[in-house]
Amino acid sequence: MKYFKYFVGMFLLGSITTGCFDDNDDVVPVASVAEINDFIWKGMNTFYLYKDDVPDLANNRFSSEEEYNNFLNSFASPEAIFEALQSNIDEFSFLVADYVALEQSFDGLTMNNGMEFGLIRYPDGSGNVFGYVRYVLPNTDAESKGVERGNIFNTINDTQITQDNFRGLINLDSYTIGLATFDGTNVTPTGASISLTKVPYVENPVFISKTINNGGNLVGYLMYNAFTSDFDDELNAAIGDLKSAGITDLVLDVRYNGGGSVESAIDLSSMITGQFNGEIFTVDEWNSELQNQFGQIRRFNQEIKTGEAINSLNLSRVYILTTGRSASASELVINGLDPYIEVIQVGTNTSGKFQASRTVYDSPDFGRQGANLGHTYAMQPLVLRSINSVGFTDYFDGFTPEIEIAEDFTNLGVLGDPDEPLLRTALNAISGTRIATKSHTVKLESIGDSNMFSPIYERMYE
Repeated sequence: MKYFKYFVGMFLLGSITTGCFDDNDDVVPVASVAEINDFIWKGMNTFYLYKDDVPDLANNRFSSEEEYNNFLNSFASPEAIFEALQSNIDEFSFLVADYVALEQSFDGLTMNNGMEFGLIRYPDGSGNVFGYVRYVLPNTDAESKGVERGNIFNTINDTQITQDNFRGLINLDSYTIGLATFDGTNVTPTGASISLTKVPYVENPVFISKTINNGGNLVGYLMYNAFTSDFDDELNAAIGDLKSAGITDLVLDVRYNGGGSVESAIDLSSMITGQFNGEIFTVDEWNSELQNQFGQIRRFNQEIKTGEAINSLNLSRVYILTTGRSASASELVINGLDPYIEVIQVGTNTSGKFQASRTVYDSPDFGRQGANLGHTYAMQPLVLRSINSVGFTDYFDGFTPEIEIAEDFTNLGVLGDPDEPLLRTALNAISGTRIATKSHTVKLESIGDSNMFSPIYERMYE
């Protein structure tokens, strides 16, 4: 997992980054490695959730300024000292060399060709890998080229994808995929190919919102792919439409939702309910030195951040579709709602991520204002863990579904279609007619996906 921890900007909007420097008449000297290392140590010493587990972060670690400076100089790069200051149980804190790209990611802006995919090891143990298309974003190159959910590909630029080379292949801005078929055992090339190019793209995480007539009862279906706070008004509007339609149940699809904003998770949970306004949703636990200052009780909301009233469904149960890609803020919704309403999870185990991070800049108060102009490093360390209203947390192994069904890569179905396997399973449960589900005879191992190089991959943040 260590290779997830360092994010090199997927794209660099030079005019934005350099603009921060052009407004100053004086030339700003480039920060030294020791200076950046000093920022990293002080930021981690202040905010890190697992500070007490790292001896080198102790307040009394150094007996003199000289000893401290020697420690900083013993690391050749900011990346090296950052990794050395992390707890062994931490797989989610990360360091970025370009905080402008990080901020753009928080706003939903990425370099994207529109093909969202997962990567699976061949079942034959060869180390080869194939990709499967999860969904296609609207108004993108992939959509215009006819890429569809369920497409299989096993090469990029005529190179077989393997467990050793996939990181470099999928991180290219332009590439050609070689299409194939998968019958559950064998991957067979078709000879066809599609060339794709990434461009800056802002994704609306409200991917599908619709109603489904399920045996005479109107069920709402919402596929929500990221907790992006800038789209909370779109989320609220979608819930408002479902409410106006008179739905009796909701199927929330977060099978590919790796998380995001804590506040958006609380907003969504408040939209699903509404009858618990003011009640405790979660409690934040910071490190021992910051708990009294920052620890807070988070409650169900009545408004989104724009001040608009939340559209609440007042439901007493919700069906949530999950996979191993469902992480952090998606799991926060499950954990926060569980003490209040019936949460029926359909799919496979979630990721197991209950901590949240915040952006720490090199400034006197570690905020964005007054950040050191000599570099663009920033950190996103874990700063708190979330605990639900009955004290449950530390779900390292994720949440196990009440109804288990894995996606079948030979028959993924159409997202939002009542016959799509996961959705059909939830609809059957709503109507009281559960059916036996088919499982793979060979367990297929996921090793990554199209978002794995995003700085907010499977992370929850303040």
